[in-house]
Amino acid sequence: MSTEEKETTDSGIALGDAIKQRFKDYVVPNYGRFDTVLTRGTGCYVWDEQERRYLDLGAGIAVCSLGHAHPSMTAALAEQAARLVHVSNLYYNDLQGQFAERLVSLIAPGKCFFCNSGAEANETLIKLARKVGSASGRFEIITCLNSFHGRTMAGISATGQEKVKVGFEPLLPGFVHVPFNDLESVEKAISPATIAVMIEGIQGEGGINPATPEFLLGLRELCDERDLLLLFDGVQCGHFRTGRFQSYERILEGVEMTKPFLPDGISMAKSLGGGFPMGAVWIDQKHSDVLGPGTHGTTFGGTPLASATGLAVLDEIEKNDLETNARQVGDIFCEALKGLQAEFPNVVAEIRGLGLMIGVEFVEGFTSRFTADRPLSIQMVVALEKEGMLVIPAGTKVIRFLPPLNVSEEQAKEAVAILRRTIKGLI
Repeated sequence: MSTEEKETTDSGIALGDAIKQRFKDYVVPNYGRFDTVLTRGTGCYVWDEQERRYLDLGAGIAVCSLGHAHPSMTAALAEQAARLVHVSNLYYNDLQGQFAERLVSLIAPGKCFFCNSGAEANETLIKLARKVGSASGRFEIITCLNSFHGRTMAGISATGQEKVKVGFEPLLPGFVHVPFNDLESVEKAISPATIAVMIEGIQGEGGINPATPEFLLGLRELCDERDLLLLFDGVQCGHFRTGRFQSYERILEGVEMTKPFLPDGISMAKSLGGGFPMGAVWIDQKHSDVLGPGTHGTTFGGTPLASATGLAVLDEIEKNDLETNARQVGDIFCEALKGLQAEFPNVVAEIRGLGLMIGVEFVEGFTSRFTADRPLSIQMVVALEKEGMLVIPAGTKVIRFLPPLNVSEEQAKEAVAILRRTIKGLI
C-alpha cells in the first residue's frame, strides 16, 4: 500500500482528517465539500482513503465522459506529453486543427475557438455577440431564469439565479432574464439594444429542465426575424450526453421542421476532454471570422496535449458507439427510475431528462430524518453517499445522474437499487 493509501499518517492522524485539515489551512473555502476523500478511480467507480468503493454517477459533474483512468486517455496523455505539451497560439499545431475539424464535422460548417473551461466558452459567446452588435449599438443578451452560465463576472451576470450574484454587484450590464420555455416572454423582452438570445438545451444546475421543441424552433424563427444571434450553452448537456452530439438534436428528433435547426454559436466543455480541462466554441460560418486577431485569446486553449486528449475521447466514443449507449442505457435508467417513482409516489415527485442527463425531484418533507437547515437535495446526496453512490445536487430538491457515457445497464440497475434502498431507509 502506498503512502497516500495508508489509513493513517506517520504521526498517527487519520489520513482523511489530515487531508481535510490541509484544505482548511491552505485552500480557499469557496466550495461546500462533502465529507469524502477520494484517492483513485476506475471506470464508473472511485475509492476513498479507507478503500471504500463508490458507484460514481456524477462523473465530476458530467466531465469524466469515459469514466476514471480510461486506458485510451491515459495513453494519449502520456504519448503526447512525451512529444509536445504546449506551444502558444502564436504558432500552428496540427492537433488543434484536427480537433476543430472533428467538432465542425459533428455540427455544421463553421470554425472553432479553444479555451479551458465552460465559463470561458460562454465568455467567448458573449464577446461574439457584443462584437457582432457593436456596429449597430446592440449589446443586450436575453437569457433564462434558472439558467447557469459560469462563475466569471459575465457568467454570473448572464445566469438567471440570484444566489450566484450576491456580493458581486455591480454586475456586467446587458443581460435580461425571462422564463425558460416561454417564447412570448422572449419576444416581449427584445429591445432595440438586443443582439442575442442565449439558452441551455437542458438546464443542468437549474434542475434538469429540457427545452421544448416548440421553444427551440420558435427561438430560431424569432432570432431570424429580428436579426439576433441564437447562442447555445452545451457545456453540460452536450458531447453525446443525451444520446446525440448536442442536446437540441435529441430534443428535436422526429419533429417536423421547415429547415434544419442550428444555433449561431455553441459552447462546449466538461465531457469534451474526459477530465482534462478544456473548452471550445463552435461558431457558424456566417460569423466565424468576427473574432479576428487581437479580439480574443487564451494562453492554454487548444494546446497539443489538450487537443490530443480531446481527439482520444472522440475516437473512443466513435469506436464503441457511446452515443448509442448513452441513449439506450439512459432510456433504461430513466424507465427504472420512473418505476421507483410509481413505487414511492410520496417520495419521488418527478423524473426528467434525456439520455445520461437525468434529474430526480423529491417531495419536500417526505422524511423526518432530514433537518430543516440544509436543502433536501444536499441531504439526499449525503444519504446516497453513505450507501455507496455519488450523485450531484441541483437546486433544493433535485439530484442529478450524470454518469460516464460508457456506463453499463448493470451499473444503472445498481444505481436504482441503491436509491431504492436509501429511500426505504429514510421513510
